[in-house]
Amino acid sequence: MEDRGRRRHLEAQPMKPLLQRRRALTLLAASILLVSQSSCHRNSPSAADPVKVAIIGGFMTTGMWEAVTAEFTRETGIPVEVVSTGPKEIIDTAFRKGGIDLITMHSSDVATNLVADGLGVAMRPWARNELVIVGPSDDPARIRGLKSGAEAVARIAAAKASFVEARNVGSQTVCARLWKLAGIHPEGGWLIPDESPAPQRVVEFASARHAYVIVGRIPMLSGKIPNAGMEILVEGDPEMRRPYVVIEANPAKRLGNNPAGAKKLADFLTSPAGQIALSRFAERQGGNAPIFYPVAPVNTTHQG
Repeated sequence: MEDRGRRRHLEAQPMKPLLQRRRALTLLAASILLVSQSSCHRNSPSAADPVKVAIIGGFMTTGMWEAVTAEFTRETGIPVEVVSTGPKEIIDTAFRKGGIDLITMHSSDVATNLVADGLGVAMRPWARNELVIVGPSDDPARIRGLKSGAEAVARIAAAKASFVEARNVGSQTVCARLWKLAGIHPEGGWLIPDESPAPQRVVEFASARHAYVIVGRIPMLSGKIPNAGMEILVEGDPEMRRPYVVIEANPAKRLGNNPAGAKKLADFLTSPAGQIALSRFAERQGGNAPIFYPVAPVNTTHQG
């Protein structure tokens, strides 16, 4: 009996190292799986990771960006985080430094150069803002209430009423378009170059000279450009609108951290759902004309 017990004991001994090795291999495999999953999580953003954006200042001051992206987050579960806002020069610099997934600003050389330099991709228009003609309350050229900017500048030229050529890009672009539509090559002493100390002071500069000037509706309504006793006289002309574009960070450059989220946001902004969200925001603002427009007319009457 004693010999048989000793044999059973000796036969059982080799099983212990084998079981230990199996346990060790199982633990090693589990560890490799956890490390692999952790690595994948770090390199591939989850649906809850925010899309980090740089946006032009007017989107923030008006509340438009928050309203539109709230709809995006509600539909997708993806949050949107603003990491830079301000003039296009500020957000352009921030985007070039990296850490931003998407940028949106006025269509311009600054925006186009981001794509030309290989930093941005898929530039698409998605919204417009509007410029207006501001002038003295006595309105010497009788343009108040006109819906055609071209007709308004034609009347200003015919009356030789003082007109300040604002030096900012938006005003220059719209002004040149209106002169062309009116078939006028403006010249004469009534045409005043913008010598205001800062772009935000141009209406004050024009007011002091009893002159008309073209400026953005948003800075006028927000007070960024003081009205100096001047009035918005012409508004609501599609020819006086400028497009905003949305640009995704180039995934090949690894500037952003969430290229998939950036594409989803850009797709939303340009989709019917995004355009409807923008239009609804504009409708809620009231006033004589919206401060933002979709890139194409949409019908919000029968939407959700």
